[in-house]
Amino acid sequence: MEQTTLDVTGMACDGCEQNVTDALEALEGISSVTANHEADQVRVEHDETAVDEETIATTIEDAGYEVSA
Repeated sequence: MEQTTLDVTGMACDGCEQNVTDALEALEGISSVTANHEADQVRVEHDETAVDEETIATTIEDAGYEVSA
């Protein structure tokens, strides 16, 4: 398992955290997701052979949030 932490802006509440978590948990290979709107971060534990960081970032952006480089 690999752990990836991304800086994510646009999350303003617990509901936003849940939106990001739900979107990522729908991907194959995701073990756990911790989204924190106060820290503007999302931590994802995933199988790096099933899902890569780019796919995770794109999924977050498709949910309506911005991933910082």
